[in-house]
Parts: sequence; C-alpha cells; structure tokens
Amino acid sequence: MDLASRYKGVVGFVFGNENSGSSEDSYVERLLDRISNGVLAEDRRNAIADLQSIVAESGAGQLAFGAMGFPVLMGVLKEERDDVEMVRGALETLVSALTPIDHVKGPTNEVQPALMNTDLLSRESESISLLLSLLSEEDFYVRYYTLQILTVLLNNSPNRLQEAILSIPRGITRLMDMLMDREVIRNEALLLLTYLTREAEEIQKIVVFEGVFEKIFSIMKEEGGSEGGVVVQDCLELLNNLLRSNASNHVLLRETVGFDPLISILKIRGISYSFTQQKTINLLSALETINLLMMGGSESDPQKDSNKIANKTVLSQKKLLDHLLMLGVESQWAPVALRCSALRCIGDLVAGHSKNLDALSSKVLGEERQVEPALNSLLRIILRTSSMQEFIAADYVFKNFCEKNKDGQAMLASTLIPHPISMAAASLEEDVNMSFGSMLLRGLAMSESDGDLESCCRAASVLTHILKDNTQCKERVLQVELEASMPSLGAPELLLHRIVRYLAVATSMKNKDGKPGYSYIQPIILKLLITWLADCPSAVQCFLDSRPHLTYLLELVSATSSTVCVRGLAAVLLGECIIYNKSSENGKDSFTIADAISQKIGLTSYFLKFDEMQRSFIFSSVKPTQSHKPLTRSTAAIMTEIEDVNESDLTYQKSEDHPILTSICDAQFVSFVKSVEVNIRENIVDVYSRPKSDVAVVPADMEQKGGESDKEYIKRLKAFVETQCFEIQKLLGRNATLAEDLARTGHSQPELTAGSSSDRVQMETLRRDLQEASQRVEMLKAEKAKVESEALMYQNLAGKLESDLKSLSDAYNSLEQNNIQLEKEVKTLKSGGTSTSPDIEAIIAEAREEAQKESEAELNDLLVCLGQEQSKVEKLSARLSELGENVDQLLEGIGDDMGLPEGEDDEED
Repeated sequence: MDLASRYKGVVGFVFGNENSGSSEDSYVERLLDRISNGVLAEDRRNAIADLQSIVAESGAGQLAFGAMGFPVLMGVLKEERDDVEMVRGALETLVSALTPIDHVKGPTNEVQPALMNTDLLSRESESISLLLSLLSEEDFYVRYYTLQILTVLLNNSPNRLQEAILSIPRGITRLMDMLMDREVIRNEALLLLTYLTREAEEIQKIVVFEGVFEKIFSIMKEEGGSEGGVVVQDCLELLNNLLRSNASNHVLLRETVGFDPLISILKIRGISYSFTQQKTINLLSALETINLLMMGGSESDPQKDSNKIANKTVLSQKKLLDHLLMLGVESQWAPVALRCSALRCIGDLVAGHSKNLDALSSKVLGEERQVEPALNSLLRIILRTSSMQEFIAADYVFKNFCEKNKDGQAMLASTLIPHPISMAAASLEEDVNMSFGSMLLRGLAMSESDGDLESCCRAASVLTHILKDNTQCKERVLQVELEASMPSLGAPELLLHRIVRYLAVATSMKNKDGKPGYSYIQPIILKLLITWLADCPSAVQCFLDSRPHLTYLLELVSATSSTVCVRGLAAVLLGECIIYNKSSENGKDSFTIADAISQKIGLTSYFLKFDEMQRSFIFSSVKPTQSHKPLTRSTAAIMTEIEDVNESDLTYQKSEDHPILTSICDAQFVSFVKSVEVNIRENIVDVYSRPKSDVAVVPADMEQKGGESDKEYIKRLKAFVETQCFEIQKLLGRNATLAEDLARTGHSQPELTAGSSSDRVQMETLRRDLQEASQRVEMLKAEKAKVESEALMYQNLAGKLESDLKSLSDAYNSLEQNNIQLEKEVKTLKSGGTSTSPDIEAIIAEAREEAQKESEAELNDLLVCLGQEQSKVEKLSARLSELGENVDQLLEGIGDDMGLPEGEDDEED
C-alpha cells in the first residue's frame, strides 16, 4: 500500500514540514512504531490509546498521523480482527483523525488536517471495502465507529464514497442490515443511507429491492409515528429521496406496503393537541411525502401521469382528505407552516380528480350543531386569517377545485345571494349560518364599513376562480345586486359596478395602520374583471353601461403613479372591451373604444403598456410548476417558521416581490394574458381597416320603395350618402392615426395583418426625409462656393491695396531722404559765407510744406479706401463663420510678403 508515501508528499507540499522536527511528529512516530513492532499486546493497546488522545486534541497530531499513521492502523484492522480492543482503538483513532477540532482556530484559507485526511482516505477503495467488512463484526463499538467513519467520509467526499460502495459486492446490503441492529447503530446507518440516496439513482434502486420501505415504516412505528424524534424525520427524508424522481418506486410502494402506514402518521388524536417543533417537522415531512405521491414522479418520467391518478385514487380511498382537513382547517392551534402545507396538499389532491372534487364539495366539518360545509370553512380562513401564506394556501384550494369543474363552479355561483340581514351591520360570528355565496358577498361588501379593501380583494380572488372559463356563471353573477351602502342612494348596485368602484377606491385607500394601501389589491381586482369580461359580451356591455368606468380605465392605463403590472392589466381589460364587444349602440361599440384609446392614450403608448408588463419581474419570472425545497435536517427548523409571516410585515415590500402577486400571476394567467394581447392587437387593426357593417351598401336600400315620391326618394338617398361619407371620413381618420402611430414607433408585429402597410408608411416617410436632407445639403454647398469666390476676390483686392500702400510709403521715404540732403546742403552754404542767392531756407520750407500736403492728401484717400474694404472684409468674415468656415485659416499668410519692414510703422506714426 502506497498510502504513506502519498500522505507524506501531500502534507509536505501543503504545509512544508517534511523535515520538521516537532515534538508531535516524533511522538506520533514513536507511538506508531510501538503499535507496529511492539511485542507485548498490552503495550500496543496503550500506544493506540495514547495515539487516539493526541490526535483528538492536537491539529499537529492529526497532521502527523495523516502523514504516517493510516497504513499502520489499516494493517491492524486487516490483520488483527481477533483482538477486539485493538480494533476498537484503531477505529476510534480514525474517527478522531477525521473529525475537525473545534477549539483550534487557524486562518480561514488554511487547509484543515481533518478534511485533508478525509479526502485522502476516501481515495483508497480498498480502505472503504475494509471498513464495510467490519460491519459484519459482532462487537457493537466496532460497528458503531465504522458507521461514524463512513458518515464523515460521505459528508466530505460523497461522490467517491458512492462509487466505492457501488463497486463493492454487497456494500449496500451490509448497510441495510444495520437498520435492524441496535438503536444507536440503526440511527447511524439510517443517517448514512439518507445521505447516500439523495442523488444516486443506482443506490436508490438497490435500497428499494432490499426492502427499505418495510424497514422504514417499522422504525417509524417503533419510534411513535409523528410523536417520535429526529429518527422519524430521517426515515421520512429517506422515503422522500426514494420517491422524488423515481416513478417506479411509487408503484412498488403502492403495491407492496401501501399508503396506510404513511396516512397513520397524519392522524391527530384529541382536540387540544400540542405541537412541539419536532412533531411539526415530522408532520411536514409526511405531508411532503404525500405531495410527492400526488406529483407521480419527475417531469420527464413517462409514468408520471398514470402514477398521479392511481396515487390520488388510493389516497382518496384511505380517507386522506379527512386527515388533511383536520390539520389544515380544524386544527387552528397548529403552527401556520403545518396548516399551509396541509391546505396545499388538499389543493393537489382535488386537482383534476372527480371523486376527490365531489368528496370536498360534500364534506361537512364540525360536531353536533356546529357543522358547516368544508368549503365554507375554507372561505372563512381566506377572509379572516392574519397570515398571508395561509390565505395563499387556502386560495390555492379553491383554484384547483374550480379548475375545469363547471359543476362545482355552478354550485358555488348558485349560492351568490345577498343575506337578508344588512351585511354591513352583521357580526363576524353570524357568518356560520350563512351560505357560501352570502359569506362571499359579505366579504366583498365589508370594505364599506371598516375602510379596508383587504377582505374585498380576498373575496375577489375566490370569485375569480368561480367565474373562470364558465360563461353560465358569468351571466348568472351579472344579475347579482348588492344593497346600497347608504339608504339615500336608492336602488341596489350591481356586483360588477361595485367591484369597479372598489378598484378606483383602492388607489387612495389606506390600511388599518393608516399607511398606504397594499400593492396587490388592484391587481387582484383587475384579474377578476379580466376573467369576468373574457369571452362574455354581456359582461362587457354591463361594464360600459356606466360611462365613468371607461373614463377611469383610460386614466388608469396612462397613470404614472400606478405600477407596471396595474397599467398592463388595465390595458388588457380595456382591450377586452374591444375584442368581446358585440354592441352596436353608438358610444359603446368597439369603434368608440378604439377611438378613445387613440385620442386619450395613443396607440403607441397603449401597446407599450403590454411590452412593459411582459418584461416586468412578475411575468418574466413565472415558473410552470411550484417547486418546494426538500425538507432536510439543515432546513427543517427554518421551514417551520419561514411561512409564519403576517401581512403587516410585507406592507412596504416592492410590489414585484410580494408573494400574493407571484401567486395570482401564475403560469396559466400569464399565458392567457399573452393570448389576449395578440387578439387585442389584431382587433384594433381590424377596427381601423374596415367600415361598420351597418354602413355597407345594401342594394335594397338603393331602390325606390312603393308609394315613395321622387322627392322623398331623393331625400333618403341624400341622407344615406351623407351618412356614408361621414363614416368614410371617420374611417380615413382612423387609418391616418394608425399609420402615424405605427410609423412613429416603427413597431410592427408579425402577427398583425397590417404589418406590411406599416412598413411601407415608415419607408415612405424615411425616403421623403432623406430627399429633403439631400436638397438642403446641395443648397448649402452652392452657397458655400459663392462665399468662397467672394472671399477670393476680396483677398486679391486687399493684396492690391497693400501694394499701393507700400508704393506710397516708398515715395514718402524718398522725399524724406531728399529733404535731409537739402538740409545738409543748406548748412554747408551757410557755413561758407554770405550769399546773394535767394533765401534757400524759405524755398526748402515751402517745398516741404507742399510735399507734406500732397502726401497727406494721398494718405487720407488711401485710408478711406482701406476703411471701406475693411468693412466689407468684416461682413464677409461673419458670413463665412455662419457657414462653418475658419476665417483665420483663410486669411493666414495674406500680405506677409508685402508687409512693411520692421520699424517703419513707428516712423509712419
């Protein structure tokens, strides 16, 4: 065995202590030498005891043992089976070497010796085989320590241990035998099997064929069922591992042991029953098993559907519904998490199963005089509970009860009759004697008295399930009238109109604490109205009978204060008023609704509401099925408390994070909204592309009727033509509006029939804009060329003026030189004596004066010309700047070669 060399190499690489001379290394080495080469058996046993002590207390001892000790102890386990005390000591030492020392706190990034020892030992399949062989030993401690070692190896290296156990003949069988051993060993073996079966399908199959179902239920019965401790929880976790993704195991359980032992765990004895935390966990685990049986297996398993029906049928025969109702409805002293789990199981039990649906609808709860239908009790939970999760769970029952159950929906809808007693003044206790429908209507109307729409939105959610996909129920409930909230208001109010009024009130309504209203009330009411108006023209007509309804809905769609979900759902409801509108009455027909959308919202903005809603978190994160985390030892304590949440704790959560919103926007509703959206787009285009049916030319209307005079006939034809022209103008206006909106956004849906026309309009607009831009560019280019030509001309003129100025300056300089020369001659003559010649100085002064006058006149003329040209240059420069040209760059270098020499400017001045 090369275990020693492998450990030395790894330890030396990680810790760099191959040549370490520590006392622990030398001490461990001496102990191992005594164990290997000792002569006296007692001395070897003492050495193992000392080795176990130092390994259990010192991290350095664990490290030293990992480098040298495994081969020695494995040799003891293999060759000295007869010495039970030696084997015990070796196994106990291995347990200590693999167990982290709690009081040793090193750096977080440091490799722990115990974990490294576990990793390296799990690599040796021969070591695993040797340990499994020890399970057949008679000594209790040998088997116990061996199971502990295997459990530690499984926690840290599960895949390796699973592969090693599968490769060893009868490896699983030996573990299964431990389930019938003494209690301590049985519990360790049960925990080990629970870890092994979480994901390993091969191990699951072997365990099932080894008779694990019988052994699991036998252990749970011995432990006292739901009253038992953590062992019952481990048994149920093992059972759930076997059922979660294996449909064949469902069949084996159903046809061998049956469901009776499982259902017996759910039985609650006595009325005032106490629920400890462990009992709650045990019952939650049993309910998870029930849920897995009703799922029938994994989604991809072909046996899933047949298993689901068969399991539900057997569970119904075993009276499971009674036990679930006891846990979820009648045991109000039970923890909230347990009640919610039982309610969800009731919903799954009745979903798509006719016998269970009939059983729930006819079930009566209570004793003696205090009896009432189970559905009434469920409705009371919805209306009264302070736990949001319990409301969601009870609502889930009604959702599954009404799904594709027209008889059940009709039965509930038939009870929707207002109670004769004033519902606003009745106490809560009086609802025991009410029918289901009266209690539901009372929940809808209670908001008038207590100023809170919470009960209204909960009742509205139940009413949504009753009306879904059932035209008869929708028509029936349309006739329901509620008494006026105030006697002075007169006639009763239709239920539909009351619900719309509550939708408007929800915007400003505050909850019981005076804080802003809940974010889910409007979405729930909108979902009810969308479900009600879907494929029901009479409901659309009833909705539009009140003109403020349409006005408010248009405002709600465009309200920036509303959430994305509310605006999107309001847009869907508004679209249903078009696609399900069969009215020909002016002001209520689909043409009028489409015109109102176009004028008040705009088609672009209206269609954008659908896109925003589809991209929102609620719609984009919807999952087809509900997924629950498996209940394990690590999550059990959290699961018993996580769902016990009051609504007040979630008041300020973001609307997208609210659990009620995620429950009402399930996969079915999201799919329905998407299909309705497509129909809305198609119908709006259809409205804009065809005239009204009553405007069509009917040949009979064009003929003169009998007894009708020519004047009356001409008058009737004229009125007909005027009406037709008016409708044509309206149609042209609609088409222009539609084309304008679609061209502005460039938004064309592939499913719309007018998609190609929208593309043509957009392309024509773009072509026209491009042509205008091209013409503008050509005009600017021509103007730029003209300005550049003028700039060149003025540049040449400026050069000529510069040349003239230089010539004038040269003449002036020459004159100055002549003047100086004459002055010198005059001085010379004066120094030579008196002369009779004319007065030279007077002549010179006169000549200088004439020359100065002449030069000043020419300079003045030149300055005037320069001023005029400078004004032109400034105007030209301003024009070039407007056209984007760099004037300084154009004038750069002009006149440099013709400029005046340095110093001449000063002389000129």
